[in-house]
Amino acid sequence: MGTVEAGKDPRPERGDDMIDGPYFLLTALGVLGTGLVAGVFCAFSTFVMRGLADLPPAQGVAAMQAVNRAAVRPAFMLLFLGTTMLCVVVTVVTFVLWPDEGTAELLVGGVLYLAGSFGLTVVANIPRNEALARLDPDSPEAAAYWPEYVREWTLWNHVRALASVAAALAYLVALV
Repeated sequence: MGTVEAGKDPRPERGDDMIDGPYFLLTALGVLGTGLVAGVFCAFSTFVMRGLADLPPAQGVAAMQAVNRAAVRPAFMLLFLGTTMLCVVVTVVTFVLWPDEGTAELLVGGVLYLAGSFGLTVVANIPRNEALARLDPDSPEAAAYWPEYVREWTLWNHVRALASVAAALAYLVALV
C-alpha cells in the first residue's frame, strides 16, 4: 500500500478531464431539464391521453385543443425550449472542449433529447396538433380523426418520454 505524504490530501484531484465549474452546472441543469420534460411527457402517456380518449370524441377533441393552446404558454415553453437550448450548448461545448470524462454520455444525452424529444415534437406531435386545431370538435371529421390522433400522438409521445428519460440518465452518468 502506498503512503500519503504529510499534509497532502489523499483524495484524487479533479483535473481538467473532469466535468466541473460552469460545465458541471450546465450538465446538472441538463439532467433537471430533460428529467422535467420526461415527467410531463410521461404524465401525458400514462394517464392524460387515456383520460381524454375515454371521453366522447367531441369532448376529447375540445379538451385536447385547449391543452394544446395552454402548452404554448411561457411556463412550459421556457422548460421545453430552454432545455432544448441547454442541450445544444452542452453538445457544442462538448465538441469544442472534448473532455476526457463524460464525452460520450454528454453527446448521447444531447442527441437523444434534440432528436428524440424536440425533433419528434416538431415532426410528429405538432403536425397532429395543428390538424386537430383545424377541426370543429362537433364535426364528423373530428369524430373520425380523434381515435387516430390519440393512437399516433400517444405513440410518438411515448418515444419522446423515453428519449427524455434516456437523455437525463446520460447526463447524470456523465456527472458521476
